[in-house]
Amino acid sequence: MFDYLIVGAGFAGAVLAERLAGEMGKKVLIVDKRHHIGGNAFDCYNGAGILIHPYGPHIFHTNSSDVFEYLSKFTAWRPYEHRVLGSVDGQLVPIPINLTTVNTLYGLELNSFQLEEFFESRAEKVEQVKTSEDVVVSKVGRELYEKFFQGYTRKQWGLDPSELDASVTARVPTRTSKDDRYFTDKFQAMPLHGYTRMFERMLHHPNIKIMLGTDYREIVDEIKWDRMIYTGPVDAFFDFRYGKLPYRSLEFVHETHNLETFQPAGTVNYPNNQPYTRISEFKYITGQKHSQTSVVYELPRAEGDPYYPIPRAENQELYKKYQALTELETRVHFVGRLATYKYYNMDQVVGQALATFRRIQEAALEKVEVKASATLGVRSSVNGTVMTK
Repeated sequence: MFDYLIVGAGFAGAVLAERLAGEMGKKVLIVDKRHHIGGNAFDCYNGAGILIHPYGPHIFHTNSSDVFEYLSKFTAWRPYEHRVLGSVDGQLVPIPINLTTVNTLYGLELNSFQLEEFFESRAEKVEQVKTSEDVVVSKVGRELYEKFFQGYTRKQWGLDPSELDASVTARVPTRTSKDDRYFTDKFQAMPLHGYTRMFERMLHHPNIKIMLGTDYREIVDEIKWDRMIYTGPVDAFFDFRYGKLPYRSLEFVHETHNLETFQPAGTVNYPNNQPYTRISEFKYITGQKHSQTSVVYELPRAEGDPYYPIPRAENQELYKKYQALTELETRVHFVGRLATYKYYNMDQVVGQALATFRRIQEAALEKVEVKASATLGVRSSVNGTVMTK
């Protein structure tokens, strides 16, 4: 008998398994369709001995001390600040757009104050910012929007930015300084020995059992379990009752080269002509020393494993129908990007999982208190004493 059946061995499932087993002594079974733990954050050594991320680069960053301290129980860290270049007009320039980006593209020598005026002079007035296009053109104007955002977004999402929610491009800031870091979070680091090693330590507990290469539907009626943590696609859980929720997928093309380095930064974005959106080089990200180097090309696809919920109003309306069904499932907790149909960074998934655990723990304590109160009431009745709470 398992107290919890956890579907999915990625961040959401692993964090909850570790907390439930380690803090509450629960017996947990984790089931995953893939043949490895770690979900999309899984990493491994390729044939050349280079540590790669099969599902594309996963760069850890967070402003949450709680999340960072929690994960630090299972890994040491290598400080790493990710930098991204964009291939625009035959040049490689920093992304997000910053002072160096504009000066390089236009052959200017602006300072930060002048760059702010430059953006203001090109920005288009938008009465109500609703779409991803609105976000960018209202800040930096149409020319930079077309150079950096329009083509990239069309490739990534299969839709024009004017068809997507403002949240898509709002994630990428515009800077008036020379700060060329892709992220500015308080904590920016990579697991020193990789994500998979971190997951292995997280799940190393006698109360945790793991079944890989298994669809949970194949065993859900054959084993005994009390409650479920579900981290898979929410529409699949309900057999697509209202139809499929739209996702974008990715195809990853890995290459190894007999070079010290392949490109001048961890990631180079290709906003316009190429079929891929970006190329990432793992040695920058992991800090590994090796005579060869490995890179991955990312090609967005309409079909395949679900990676990115497509942020459009009609998709959210469809999700709300499934969300209403989740609220009727008293034995199941829905956690993670796919189960809640929302784009989360890794730290946000960890935070959501920790919050879910706290709610489970608090509910368990309330049950204990109610049971103790009821027992006390029975004893008082037997002793002929009336007590109220």
